[in-house]
Amino acid sequence: MVILEGKNISKRFAGLLAVSKVDFHLKQGEILGLIGPNGAGKTTLVNVIAGVYTPSTGKVFFKEKQISGKHPYQIGRLGISRTFQVVKPFPGMTVKENAAVGAMYGAGGKTKSVKQALQKAEEILEFVGLADQMNKGADQLGVASRKRLEMAKALAMEPELVLFDEVMAGLNFGEIDQAVELIKKIRESGKSILIIEHVMRAIKNVCDRIFVLHHGEKIADGTVDDVLNNETVIKAYLGRRYKELTH
Repeated sequence: MVILEGKNISKRFAGLLAVSKVDFHLKQGEILGLIGPNGAGKTTLVNVIAGVYTPSTGKVFFKEKQISGKHPYQIGRLGISRTFQVVKPFPGMTVKENAAVGAMYGAGGKTKSVKQALQKAEEILEFVGLADQMNKGADQLGVASRKRLEMAKALAMEPELVLFDEVMAGLNFGEIDQAVELIKKIRESGKSILIIEHVMRAIKNVCDRIFVLHHGEKIADGTVDDVLNNETVIKAYLGRRYKELTH
C-alpha cells in the first residue's frame, strides 16, 4: 500500500521555483531517502507535505486522501509528524515535558490529559534512549541527545508516517551508527519514514529507496545502489571523489 504520494508538486516563492513538478511515493513500512545538494528544495518539499506550505501546483495524498492545503495541526492529527533541521527544544522545560507536548499535539492528542501525555513521553524517551535524562532541562542536552529529543517529540505524536529532516547532522560516526539503529527500530515499530540526509553512511544503511532533488527537480529515483551509482547524481551532488572512495 502507498501511504504517501505527491503528484506534480511545485512550490514557487515570488520569482523562485524551489520545487518543480516532483512526483514521489512512499510505501507503508518503507524508509525512503531524499537527498540532494543544499538549496535543492528538500526541506521545502517536506514543508509542503507537512502543511507549512500549500503547493503552487500538484497534490499530496496520505492514505489516498488529499492533504495538501490542510494546516500543519490537521496533518499532525491525521498521523504525520516531522522533525526540524534546526533543533530547537522548548526552553525552560524538561526533556519529558518537551516530549509530552508532542503527545498532546498529535494523532491522539485530542483525548489525552496532561498526565497521559507525560506517561506517553516517558515511554517514548525510554524507546529513544533518553530515559535517564528525562528530568533534565532540555537546553542542557548535548547535540546527539537533542537530536534524539527531536525524534522523541515526533514519535510522541503517535504517527503512522515520520518525516526526518537531517537528524544526523553534526553527529560523529558512532552517534550516526546509533541513530541508524534507532531509525530501523522505529520502522520495526510500524512506522513509515521519509528521511532527508546528507550522511551517505546512513542513507546506504537505512533506506530502501532514494530519490534525488537538484535545483528543485527530481533527477533520480530508485534503489540505493542504482541512485548512488547514477552518473547524473554523482555529477550534481556526490562528486567524483565519492565514487573513487566507494569503488
